Amino acid sequence: MKHTISVLVENKPGVLARIAGLFSARGFNIDSLAVGETEDPTVSRMTIVVDARDERILEQIIKQLRKLIDTISVVDLTKREFIHRELALIKVNFNKENKPRLISLAHKYKAELLETEENLAILEICAESEKVREFLGELKVFGIKELMRTGRVAMAK
Repeated sequence: MKHTISVLVENKPGVLARIAGLFSARGFNIDSLAVGETEDPTVSRMTIVVDARDERILEQIIKQLRKLIDTISVVDLTKREFIHRELALIKVNFNKENKPRLISLAHKYKAELLETEENLAILEICAESEKVREFLGELKVFGIKELMRTGRVAMAK
């Protein structure tokens, strides 16, 4: 089961490495990791997504995260109602023939066509991870040349 964990930490060097180390030491791969400053510049929020088949080990990691000196709070959002988004920038093949289809697809997914050049277009989508994945699947027919995705960011309701 995928878990979305929100961790508030002091905004200091080395904190990210220590937290990522806890997960890797237990054999958990981090599926997604987004870190950014909060409304308080001395505090950062980490949104970590992990696929945890063993709930007991995940609970141990969360307990250990709470014990780290630089950790302010740890919340497993999976057990609450929350909103999440992911951002993707996608560069695809572009020409006059596929322009209407590309614009229609962008409109369908509420994506934005940011740039067009002679033979390339750059699109942006900000949506739930599943919608981003669906959009990318539909863009494959255009030929994805480059892709940049952020990790999931999430907030409890």
